[in-house]
Amino acid sequence: MNTTPRSNRLHIAFFGQTNAGKSSLINALTGQDIALVSDIKGTTTDPVYKAMEILPIGPVVLIDTAGLNDDTTLGILRQKKTMDVLEKTDVALLVFDANQTPHQVDVDLIRTIKKRNIPCIGILNKIDDVAESSATPEQAVYDYTKQFGIPFVATSARTKQGIDSIKDILIKHSPQDIHKHKLVGDLIQPGDFVVLVTPVDSAAPKGRVILPQQQTVRDIIDHDAMAIVTKETEFAETLRKLGTKPALVITDSQAFEQVSAETPLDIPLTSFSILFARHKGDLNSLIQGVSTIDRLQDGDKVLIAEGCTHHRQADDIGTVKIPRWLRQSTGKDLIFEHTAGVGFKDNLDGYKLVIHCGGCMLNHKAMNHRISSSLEENVPIVNYGVLIAYIHGILDRALDPFAQAKMIWDESK
Repeated sequence: MNTTPRSNRLHIAFFGQTNAGKSSLINALTGQDIALVSDIKGTTTDPVYKAMEILPIGPVVLIDTAGLNDDTTLGILRQKKTMDVLEKTDVALLVFDANQTPHQVDVDLIRTIKKRNIPCIGILNKIDDVAESSATPEQAVYDYTKQFGIPFVATSARTKQGIDSIKDILIKHSPQDIHKHKLVGDLIQPGDFVVLVTPVDSAAPKGRVILPQQQTVRDIIDHDAMAIVTKETEFAETLRKLGTKPALVITDSQAFEQVSAETPLDIPLTSFSILFARHKGDLNSLIQGVSTIDRLQDGDKVLIAEGCTHHRQADDIGTVKIPRWLRQSTGKDLIFEHTAGVGFKDNLDGYKLVIHCGGCMLNHKAMNHRISSSLEENVPIVNYGVLIAYIHGILDRALDPFAQAKMIWDESK
């Protein structure tokens, strides 16, 4: 619980041509042999992730990617994986070999990065190898900055020249707050009690609670409030024994119906999944998405997407429960397809709805990319918590803590 999850870290990705020195720069920046370095082109294949601390930025993930100018059949596949990294990139570092002419792929990548509004920094690497007759590092940085319209620094991974400059420019250009909202801290006051309802079933990890529950407990503690954790089977008894009315009840979505029935109406209630919809993504867009469920027709395709992979249980939430609830709620014969893990559909043509998990394993950038991709293709998107609350008729109550989302929901009905 004391280790910052990857999904909550600033994601800094290194891009560039093969042998531009991306892996060497990561090793120099971290002071560790994290990335495999070789003179052989194409040494880096799949993206490599390394979690670390860069002060005063804080916890980050450094991502080493394959070179973009490998036009072999395998290289094209590597390029696809490299470009997929952009979906989760908070800051892009584009590495140039100071001894090589910039490639068209560099120009195209900068254009793509700018289009996605990702902060981009250019690194002119191997500056110590530039011939004496060439421009000075200062002149080279000026020329590249003018040509590409992004800030540049001159470095040498071999001599460590300019490594501190990379850290300085990262501090200057990194997003100050990668999460627009706190998880729960802005909904409570110091000294409040918050009750967390965490079912422990066959799908629960052995010996621990799941990540959304861990992070919510930590956020409550960080805001000087008190977290009381209980199972749904002991929830009613917990409220009776508490003696003080909790400021908020947060439940796992699968226990929403029972917990709502047992929570007095004067106690605010929501779910972990709805909290994460606001924390990681765009709760307002997901609210608008759920309002389209009643328009589904027989034969419509629905995509159920999850941000992680896990062993499927007999009554799995994504593959069994949600399809069953949605068919019962709509009375329609719907077609369900599923995707899980880092991949997301490149083309949503033909889908009438996307239902996404809470996204606890995705960073803010990746979750918002999935939401924006769906909306750009005019496919409504909703997440598990919002959908389940709606199907069980308690979405009005579950949105009470969120004034703007509640207003949007009231207007959409």
